[in-house]
Amino acid sequence: MLQRLTYPLLVSLCACAGEQSAFSGYSEGAARVAKLTWIMVGGGGLILLLVVVLTAIALFGPLSWRQKLRGESVVIGLGMVFPVVVLTALLFYGFVLLRLEAAPEFSGEMLRIEVVGEQWWWRVIYHHPDGSTTESANELRFPVGQPVELTLTTADVIHSFWLPAYGGKVDMIPGRTNYLRFLPTHPGVTRGQCAEYCGGAHALMAFYAVALSAEEFVQWRARERANAVVAADDSAAQTFLANGCGGCHRVRGTPAEGVIGPDLTHVGSRLSLGAGILSADHQGFRDWLARHQRIKPENRMPAYDILNDAELDSLAAYLVALK
Repeated sequence: MLQRLTYPLLVSLCACAGEQSAFSGYSEGAARVAKLTWIMVGGGGLILLLVVVLTAIALFGPLSWRQKLRGESVVIGLGMVFPVVVLTALLFYGFVLLRLEAAPEFSGEMLRIEVVGEQWWWRVIYHHPDGSTTESANELRFPVGQPVELTLTTADVIHSFWLPAYGGKVDMIPGRTNYLRFLPTHPGVTRGQCAEYCGGAHALMAFYAVALSAEEFVQWRARERANAVVAADDSAAQTFLANGCGGCHRVRGTPAEGVIGPDLTHVGSRLSLGAGILSADHQGFRDWLARHQRIKPENRMPAYDILNDAELDSLAAYLVALK
């Protein structure tokens, strides 16, 4: 009996941790929301315990206790006054916290990142102080201690950007631009997800967010803004172009200038591919190239059944090398 009660509790606690936990609180706003959540959970638990105890007394307690519970003052106090006082206090406390979160005031230079939801991946565009932009996909990187502003739009249907460690869900609605601002306070890797059903592969539309130190971010951004380093006689690069990959994907510094699919200039340095579902290593790339329609059904990339094993290995090695 104890095991039956313990296992569900342990499973529930496991959901409160990890890289996609809503209780991480890696920004000031997310920490406030997590605090409010724990207050509600804890308070609700205490109220539930009170109700269970009073119910047990009403059913099995001494007659004198049961008579007191039937009294008008107890009914009015616990049934009317107590809920009104508790819920009113919680409402105003929540207003204060959410108001602070709704319009945060940050000082210092804002890192601006544009995120476009597409079926079923994320186009990520970094806006640099000099006015230039750099495009990536399915991954965000930002420095700890610098305010971040995400500009959220969609290229097709309604999506919902949810990065629980840093903020709440923000819808991405056609024809409208929404924003999410936060100040990262902890370095580390967290995970986000599309939180609005957007078609067949919706459940496989995730992304990673990496909070770096200021120095690490400067180094990463310098590498990210550079073109890919590819030898002119690279046979794998020729295979990539010969099979039409450059018609949909861009690799800066090469003839591949496609804009339909994710930018692959530095895809080998990302944590995942396929929007958070495979590791960005040789085996991950090979699996994606060979059977991506089975791994992520209905994704927009056409099947490449014409590729043989040697070509798959060559293309996987090429993509991994795009650091």
